Amino acid sequence: MTRLERAWYRDAGWLSLLTPLEALYRWLARRRRERFENGRRTIWRAPVPVIIVGNLTVGGTGKSPLVARLVRDLEAAGWQPGIVSRGYGGKAASYPLLVTSDTSVAESGDEPLMLAQQTGVAVAVAPDRPRAARALLERCGCDILVSDDGLQHYALGRTLELVVVDGRRGLGNRRCLPRGPLREPVARLDEFDALIGNGGFEAIDARDGVGVPRFDMRIVPRQWRHLASGRVLPISSPPFGEQPVEALAGIGHPQRFFDTLTALGVNHRPHAFGDHHRFAPEDLPAGRGPVVMTAKDGVKCQSWADERCWVLDVEAELDDAFDDWWRERIGDDAL
Repeated sequence: MTRLERAWYRDAGWLSLLTPLEALYRWLARRRRERFENGRRTIWRAPVPVIIVGNLTVGGTGKSPLVARLVRDLEAAGWQPGIVSRGYGGKAASYPLLVTSDTSVAESGDEPLMLAQQTGVAVAVAPDRPRAARALLERCGCDILVSDDGLQHYALGRTLELVVVDGRRGLGNRRCLPRGPLREPVARLDEFDALIGNGGFEAIDARDGVGVPRFDMRIVPRQWRHLASGRVLPISSPPFGEQPVEALAGIGHPQRFFDTLTALGVNHRPHAFGDHHRFAPEDLPAGRGPVVMTAKDGVKCQSWADERCWVLDVEAELDDAFDDWWRERIGDDAL
């Protein structure tokens, strides 16, 4: 976490110096949205349902595991889903880019490649999200789309909006960028179709998103995966026993990963990197001891990973109330 991010969640007094910049950001965001609402900018509406999964704050909240979970549910219900992504951190020769498990992470970005490998469904990347959506419809035959992030990308029309919030860190000082972590004002919570609390809603005010359904989510460790060979071990049988491991995390909230390892009883030395960090071999700690990382980081290391490298695969678990709510909305006539 950067110094600025730490200040957001402590509401440091010096952040008041950024008030004029926050006011400018809010004005620009409101003006941009109004241009879509009044028709001055075009909203492309797909002929199939579009589900947006995003977060209101900067940094990781667990939305990608939720996207993977929703896609699996849709397949089980008979849909043919596709995933739309911006592809942050990647740069392709041309867009839209259809991502497969063999696509270079330098082209696709880490999250799209991770989702393609985890789900096996069609994934399309483009800075212009409607272009990615059209590619999935025209070239892959998808009949429903899930957008990984994109709440503020209003050019893509949406059927449902699900927002993931960090139930433990909350919304920080509740201010918009750059004075706080919010991409849009808190009042935006009132407009979503559902609030998903990663770790519950302990730090979320009950007055936020009044009337919007709230559902608890947990990110649960699923298995240990050897990065070079693909061999997997059950979560109850860590491959490194009690020896200390080097733990790498280049995600939005690295401490969440380290806390998970602690809960699993893994003796580890944490190494935090910035979100979407482009890992290189020199980032691996010296020595011969085991290294464990997130799945998102694993896709950036898989082409050169040595025998020391393991990934902790996780998945999203939601409460029964969400399952009931979600099944009602993905029925044949619901969307």
